[in-house]
Amino acid sequence: MSKVLLKGNEALAEAALAAGCRFYSGYPITPQTEILEYLSWRMEEVGGVFIQAESELSGINMVLGAAAAGARALTSSSGPGFSLKQEGISYLVAADLPAVIVDVMRIGTGLGDISQGQGDYWQLTRGGGHGDYRTIVLAPASVQENADFMSEAFELAEKYRHPVLIASDAAIGQMIEAVEIAEFQEHNIDKFGWTVKGCKKGDEHRKIQNVYYTHPDYEAFLRGKYKEIEEKEQRYEMIQVEDAEVVLVAYGISSRVCMETVEMAREKGLKVGLIRPITLWPFPTKAFQKALHARLFLSVEINILGQMADDIRLAVKGKVPVVHYGSIFEIPEPEDMIKKIEEWLNKEEV
Repeated sequence: MSKVLLKGNEALAEAALAAGCRFYSGYPITPQTEILEYLSWRMEEVGGVFIQAESELSGINMVLGAAAAGARALTSSSGPGFSLKQEGISYLVAADLPAVIVDVMRIGTGLGDISQGQGDYWQLTRGGGHGDYRTIVLAPASVQENADFMSEAFELAEKYRHPVLIASDAAIGQMIEAVEIAEFQEHNIDKFGWTVKGCKKGDEHRKIQNVYYTHPDYEAFLRGKYKEIEEKEQRYEMIQVEDAEVVLVAYGISSRVCMETVEMAREKGLKVGLIRPITLWPFPTKAFQKALHARLFLSVEINILGQMADDIRLAVKGKVPVVHYGSIFEIPEPEDMIKKIEEWLNKEEV
């Protein structure tokens, strides 16, 4: 297919339709509202169902119902709206149901603000609601990846019967780039035998139940599922890490800045590389085992606390220092990062 110019949010929405998504329920909140706006007219054109719910809570619970019936179901939000979806995501896990949930991240606690941010990392990767679970999280770094990851998200959700999260951000959601949308596919709503269907007289009733109560060995089942995901689904990109003394670690919009930083640093003779986690969970620990020769890992995030830095420290098992570099309000500038890198390299200890 030829490429078209689309906003990141619009590309994500169109790619969801191409992947066979025929149900969307959501509620407006900046900076993800274009997903809802786009699907409000486009979903009808492809024969699907669009519902602007009265709240984020109803939106996620409508997705649960559609997923139980076998549909490829999608919802999206940002910041405080994503927080309101957490109970529903927890119920999706409990019911062993596949669905895709998009978080177009913005900055700040409470209502925060509408500009780009990466403050939802802990909520995305730790199981954001009550209970004892985790969710697969894909982190796109471009408009094209916003589109590409939609099909992958639905496939993973159905493979593991588990919700999958897309960790986009305001910068990627709002930027316009050339993008190629995959060929349309139709999803067979009757594909799976476990889905809820209408019954004729005498038919066995199908039920979606909390597997915590119904599975004969729930603990072993869930541990086995998460172990398989961690072993098979780690995704990452490594750029000039082989001889790097300083390895930047970044995802989303921050990773794009870090790619430029690596190029500029190499031109100055500085041995700098980049690991870009594509799955935030499972965190790509395998990549870090290939980079333990580094003197320093630099976690570049648009937040105050350096939320991803915790996972980097776990991945390197304390063998290499890990430092957070970032701000809640600004995307890091390559020139400023290089100055800091030079300072750290000139120190005997970090």
